[in-house]
Amino acid sequence: MDTRELRISQAMPFAIDEINNSSDLLPGITLGYQIHDTCASVPLTVQVAFQFTNDPQPLSGNSNVSHFATCACLSDKTQYPTFFRTIPSDQFQADALAKLVKHFGWTWIGAVRSNSDYGNNGMASFLRAAHKEGICVEYSESFNRNDPPSKIQQVADVIRRSTAVVVVAFTATGDLRFLLEELTRNPSSPRQWIGSEAWVTDPEVQRFGICAGAIGFAIQQSVIPGFREYIMDLSPAKVSASHLLTEFWEGSFNCKLGKQDDLGNRVCDGTEDLQQLQNPYTDTSQLRITNMVYKAVYAIAHVLHSLVCKKINSTIQCDRSIKVEPVQVLDQLKSVNFSRNGYHVSFDANGDPVAFYELINWQRNENGVLEYVTVGHYDDSLSLGQKFTIRRNISWADGGTKAGRTIH
Repeated sequence: MDTRELRISQAMPFAIDEINNSSDLLPGITLGYQIHDTCASVPLTVQVAFQFTNDPQPLSGNSNVSHFATCACLSDKTQYPTFFRTIPSDQFQADALAKLVKHFGWTWIGAVRSNSDYGNNGMASFLRAAHKEGICVEYSESFNRNDPPSKIQQVADVIRRSTAVVVVAFTATGDLRFLLEELTRNPSSPRQWIGSEAWVTDPEVQRFGICAGAIGFAIQQSVIPGFREYIMDLSPAKVSASHLLTEFWEGSFNCKLGKQDDLGNRVCDGTEDLQQLQNPYTDTSQLRITNMVYKAVYAIAHVLHSLVCKKINSTIQCDRSIKVEPVQVLDQLKSVNFSRNGYHVSFDANGDPVAFYELINWQRNENGVLEYVTVGHYDDSLSLGQKFTIRRNISWADGGTKAGRTIH
């Protein structure tokens, strides 16, 4: 688990600590949690999922509220009747990307995607939407970080030889990084990159100058009061109690917790200072997916509250002895409707939230450093013709700029 993912994962214990200390939500009830690192491995993820479902002491419900699974396929309730998510479906993003491309007059484009459910389904949705907008696709290539270098080079060569100057990339960050590294070795003429939400605000690809001028949709930036203080307050005991935090701590400070190992590595002596670190874990300026985790935890808490708590004479009383059945959790999730820190949480008939995206543009600041600049928004709750607005100038790959306006 990288440092950015570790920071995101800490939103769950943070939210649970808030709930466990709340007098309004589940008072007297203590929630617990487990965190597992998928290591970007499908088999490992499936193994852990089976461990949960086969637990001799099952959890209170079998519904899922995902914070990061965006595939439009998951909105199909005939196949996934118990699936809910706090992150929008890629169908909304695909439609918005097609409208964005059409708006700027790009009718001849290239397309690359991760060879995964995310990339393949997301790109399929985009290509259908692009076809309706009259956009032609010169090539559509798939790849994966685990492909041999020759495959990555092959995709890069397709881009280099193409006449399309616009490249739509529906990829995971870990995949795109390998392609960008190959393109950087032998760069061609500038390409206008159009990004999906998985990579367009990820610092792992921000170092690639060939993506200057990139534009794409991102999950709304958010503020979670107290979260930075929480993740920065790591005592030795708290770190030692978590395998993930131990790995992060030892890797960040190049020391070993506890006794010196056989390799002679330095023992952490307590002088390590998180405030001095410059990495994605300590950077809370771009809280996007983090808020999706936070909202998912609160959604489940609100469901449990509605099932085991009642207000009697202005006092909330919760019955710990009530056994919550999975079907009850499923039914209550359908009617969840609350706000937290100014962010609304509810689900439609498909288990999806209202789609809201920021339009992000990679612009160079006065020091020549690439920065993420929010230049517009997409809000699916608004009426047709008002959903998509560009409010600031956009910087393009060729150095030009374009003024913003509403996209119909």
